[in-house]
Amino acid sequence: MTPHRYTLTISCPDRAGIIAAVTGFIAQHGGFIVEASYHTDQETQRFFMRQEMRADSLPFDADEFRRRFALLASEFDMHWQLTDSAQKKRIVLLVSKQDHCLNDLLHRWRSGELLVDIPCVISNHQDLRSFVEWHGIPFIHVDMTDKSAAFERIAALFEQHHGDTLVLARFMQILPPDFCDRYSERIINIHHSFLPSFVGAKPYHQAHQRGVKLIGATCHFVTSELDAGPIIEQDTVRVDHGDTPDDLVRYGRDIEKTVLARGLRYHIEDRVLVCGNKTIVFR
Repeated sequence: MTPHRYTLTISCPDRAGIIAAVTGFIAQHGGFIVEASYHTDQETQRFFMRQEMRADSLPFDADEFRRRFALLASEFDMHWQLTDSAQKKRIVLLVSKQDHCLNDLLHRWRSGELLVDIPCVISNHQDLRSFVEWHGIPFIHVDMTDKSAAFERIAALFEQHHGDTLVLARFMQILPPDFCDRYSERIINIHHSFLPSFVGAKPYHQAHQRGVKLIGATCHFVTSELDAGPIIEQDTVRVDHGDTPDDLVRYGRDIEKTVLARGLRYHIEDRVLVCGNKTIVFR
C-alpha cells in the first residue's frame, strides 16, 4: 500500500522567510514532512518548493489545509496547489497507429507502477481498439477529416471524463493553438527527437542525413509553438555511421517509451514546475 500523502507545490517571488513560513505552518499543525525540495531560478528570482507530508500526521483533511494555507500563500504571492495521493490523477491517452508508447504505459498501469486512472483512450485510427479494450479501457475513435470538429470532440471527451492530463503517446497530429492554450501545462507529448534539434516530421531521417552520433527523445508540455514547449525529460543513445534510418527508428522506440513514462511520472507526482519556457523537475 502506498502511504497516504499530501504534496504541496509552490512558485513565488524569492524573498527571505518562505521556507520558514511554510515549514512552520506544517509543523504548527503537527505535520510530518517526508520529502522537501527547493530551488531559486537566478534569472527570474523566482522560488520553487515541493513539500510532501504524511496525511495522517495532520489534524484536518486536504480541503481544510487549503483553506488555512491560503492566507499564508497570499502574503508571499504564491502560485500553489495541494494534491492528495488518495485521489488518483486521471490520464486520457491520445494515440494514432504506433503502439510502443501506449503498450508501455498500459503495462506500467496494469502492474501498479503508474498510479493513475485511465478513463479512455482516444485515437484517429481504429488499429489499436482491440488492444486497448483488452485492458478494459474504453476506446474512442475520432475522425480527423474535419480537424476543428475533431478537436472540439476531443476536448469534450476530455472534459466528460474529468481528465487531469492529456498524453500524446505518439499521436501524429498537430494540435490547434487554441486547444493548446486551453489546456496549458496539461498536455504532455513525446517527441522522437532530442529537441530542439530536428523538430517536425521524420526526425530520425533528418538526424541520419545530418550524420549525428547521438539520437534521443523528448517529453515536453505542448504549447501553440510546434515542439517548443517546456521540456520535462530527455534521454539519448549513441549511433554510428553504420546505422540506417530504420535502425535509428528502432533504437528510438525504446528511448521514447522510457522518456515518456519518466516524464509522465514526474508530472503526476507533482515534481514538475514551469518557469517560463523551462521546467524545474524535483526528481
